[in-house]
Amino acid sequence: MRIVIDTNVLISGVFFGGFPRKILSAVVGHQITACATAEIINEYEDIVQEMISRKQGHINRTILSPLIKAMEIIAPVTQIEICRDPDDNKFLECAKDSHALYIVSGDKDLLVIEQFENIQIVTAKDFYEKYLLN
Repeated sequence: MRIVIDTNVLISGVFFGGFPRKILSAVVGHQITACATAEIINEYEDIVQEMISRKQGHINRTILSPLIKAMEIIAPVTQIEICRDPDDNKFLECAKDSHALYIVSGDKDLLVIEQFENIQIVTAKDFYEKYLLN
């Protein structure tokens, strides 16, 4: 199964744990495939560095590198302009181009869409309980 992980879920998983960390661990353990573009990876790295600089949360510096290595990095092709926050369109584009079934997000601007074509947009808790708990 292919998913796209929004930056807020990555940050929650790296720094705070819970369902987001369980999803990141499933990616690193190759239970699911997370897809990203170079732009998304750059955003992950920038925000993680910013959080480390601010010393927020419980810092787990080791999770980002194995996560990125476990991800499928794709070159974006599609251009989508439907999100209230234009910066979120890249997650829809990545999901469409990678044939992902889910975008896992905590972002209200994405969650309000609920579904884009055949891609469901779900919270980390919903994704974990429906698809990883079994």
